[in-house]
Amino acid sequence: MAGKDRDRFSTSTRLRLLGEQTAARVYRSQNRRQARRSRLTGRAAFLALVVCSLVVALAYPMRQYVSQRDEIAEQERLAQETQARTEELRDEKARLQDDAYIVRLARQHLHYVLPGETGFTVADPDAAEDRRGEPGAGHRPWHSNLWDGVDNADREDGD
Repeated sequence: MAGKDRDRFSTSTRLRLLGEQTAARVYRSQNRRQARRSRLTGRAAFLALVVCSLVVALAYPMRQYVSQRDEIAEQERLAQETQARTEELRDEKARLQDDAYIVRLARQHLHYVLPGETGFTVADPDAAEDRRGEPGAGHRPWHSNLWDGVDNADREDGD
């Protein structure tokens, strides 16, 4: 028995036992860390899944919301333009109730003259040629000018 006690208290035996105890502690510590890591990883994965689900679930309604806001803004702009045009037409309607304005429009656009006045039109041959766009077109018959215009309309870039 003395050999056994001696073996129990020997340095090599103590070092071996100490190493085994330390290895067991380290092994238990690593197992706990891995268990904690796996729990956190599972939680993190679940949280990521929930966040992704929320993003996917809210993506379409948010897109619809933004497009509807843009459409509302466009409709409001069109309503303002329509309101402005309505005001212009009301002003024009009020002006058309005035006889002096009607007379001025008739004289200006329709070349009407009042009784006792003499109407005249100044013929400027240079201006007539400029309007037609071709030199000498004023000296040809009207039907020639018409057919030339039809032919020229089919050509690209006025060739």
